[in-house]
Formats: sequence, structure tokens, C-alpha cells
Amino acid sequence: MAGAGAGGGYGDANQRIDYVFKVVLIGDSAVGKSQILARFARNEFSLDSKSTIGVEFQTRTLLIDHKTVKAQIWDTAGQERYRAVTSAYYRGAVGAMLVYDITKRQTFDHIPRWLEELRNHADKNIVIILIGNKCDLENQRDVPTEDAKEFAEKEGLFFLETSALEATNVETAFVTVLTEIYNILNKKNLTADESQGNGNSASLSGQKIIVPGPAQELPAKRSMCCQAS
Repeated sequence: MAGAGAGGGYGDANQRIDYVFKVVLIGDSAVGKSQILARFARNEFSLDSKSTIGVEFQTRTLLIDHKTVKAQIWDTAGQERYRAVTSAYYRGAVGAMLVYDITKRQTFDHIPRWLEELRNHADKNIVIILIGNKCDLENQRDVPTEDAKEFAEKEGLFFLETSALEATNVETAFVTVLTEIYNILNKKNLTADESQGNGNSASLSGQKIIVPGPAQELPAKRSMCCQAS
């Protein structure tokens, strides 16, 4: 992510916010979505975490390329009976994290279905990262890293393996998504500036919730396994 540095903070009420980016967490129940969110938003992890009922969201503010970005991360239950929240849940999302559990093959096998749902409901230019969570349980691994890498490359997704328990790659995953959203927005605003006066509506100046517009050419996706620093 050349040219974009990111730093994090856990909340300052008086901080000026340049952008708000909505990111959704999706995947089967019990893959660790809420734990990933808690680790990123509050740097917390709970061993007795209960399943999410309905929808919740948390925020965290980061600095990207000298701009203050507020990440609004939405988490929902993965059980089928809560799937009715889809349209409202995805509305306005500019980033998504597709999460599976590396120790449960079934959760990875369901990823294509979650991806299809995401692409049916979200903006076509949404930034997506595939997350293989619980990589601290290497001795119980049921999903080879190469399988996930191959799927991510085929679908044009970023890919990381994370451990919410050990805080491995959680920060990197969110920063990757948020920086990519910021870079797309930056390119879009440059294009809008160059075409001012011709009725182009691409400029998002002054807007807080950023929704991608015309298709952008994304840079090559990168992947990282659990052992990465």
C-alpha cells in the first residue's frame, strides 16, 4: 500500500473525521467474526463470547495518508434465520470481510455462497478480503492455505489468515481493506477534479459515508498466511 500509512486509535470524541467507511463481516456462525471485530475495535478477546443475535457495529478511527478515517464495522449472526437482514446490512458498505474457520472445512466451503450473496446485495466495486481465522489452531487445520489462496486469486480478493486470539494479522486485514477503499476514492476524486464542469457526479467531497461509483481497476491482490509478521 505505497503512499498510505495507517495508524490506529480507539476513540477521541473531538477528533475531526474526514471519511466514514462501512465494512461488513460475513461468514458462518462461530468462525470468529465478533472476536475479530472486538480485537480490532477494542483490542479485546473473550473466551466465552456468545453468538451475535441480529446486527451490531463498532467503530474505530485510523489515520490513512494523513486523513482521519472512521471505520464502521458491522457484524451479524451467520445463522440462516438471520439472513433477512441482508439488504439493509449491505447498504452503503464499501468493504467486506469474508470469514471462515481454518479448522472447519464446511465454513470455507460456504464462502462461495456468502460471496454470491455479497455481490448480489452490495456495490459491485466493494473491496473484499477473504479471512481464514483461528490460525493459532494450526494442529487442527482443515483448510489448506493454498486452497484459500487459489480461491482468492480466482475471485480477485485479498487474503489473510488471522488469529483473533493472538491478534495475528487482524490489524493488517482491516488496514488493507480501509487503505484500498481510500485509494479507490482518491483516484475517483482525481478523475472528478479533472472533469469538473461536465456534470460528472463522481466527486464525493463533503460526503461522510463513501459509496464506490464507476468501476475502478484494482491493483493486484495480496495474500498473507498466519506466519506473516
